[in-house]
Amino acid sequence: QVQLVESGGGRVQAGGSLRLSCAASGRASSRYAMGWLRQAPGKERESVAAISWSAGRLYYADSVKGRFTISRDNAKNTLYLQMDNLRPEDTAVYYCAAKSTLDSRNIYTAQSDYELWGQGTQVTVSS
Repeated sequence: QVQLVESGGGRVQAGGSLRLSCAASGRASSRYAMGWLRQAPGKERESVAAISWSAGRLYYADSVKGRFTISRDNAKNTLYLQMDNLRPEDTAVYYCAAKSTLDSRNIYTAQSDYELWGQGTQVTVSS
């Protein structure tokens, strides 16, 4: 069973940067499309970014386009989210998620699509 563990969250001032990592451990016999989702207090969990297994297809929510960059290193079984020019409204718990797929080009953006979840990492942006 594959497990996902996020790291890199923290507190930063508006305009600052953080880099989140998500390490996958365990036996992975499948290819996984992956994504980052976030949940702010009192709000629904929303998709922030997604990436196909091949990394050839990417998705970004409109609210983070031009500020966040998703990437992956399959040799290291690690997913990343580089977050620049952070805003107070980016404050949330960030989760990485994965879904097995036969097509290396597939990406997923709905919470219900994902099979595996990390425990979440808190990102707090102060004004």
